[in-house]
Amino acid sequence: MLQIRSEYVSELAAKLAALKQLTKTDAVKLALENELRRIEEEKPLQDRVASWPETRLPADKAFYDDLSGPRA
Repeated sequence: MLQIRSEYVSELAAKLAALKQLTKTDAVKLALENELRRIEEEKPLQDRVASWPETRLPADKAFYDDLSGPRA
């Protein structure tokens, strides 16, 4: 359970809640989710991809070839 004991932080949560028409709890949740997403997106793509679970599904070569476009 999180208790905010900072008047300033509480005011920030109230301001965000008012702007987004949310409860203060939902505003804090949104802010934390957005910050965590921002931090995750700062990681290099290779690191983010490496953190994804392996599916063990075969790659669809024709699909990826099509993404590359026609050969010259």
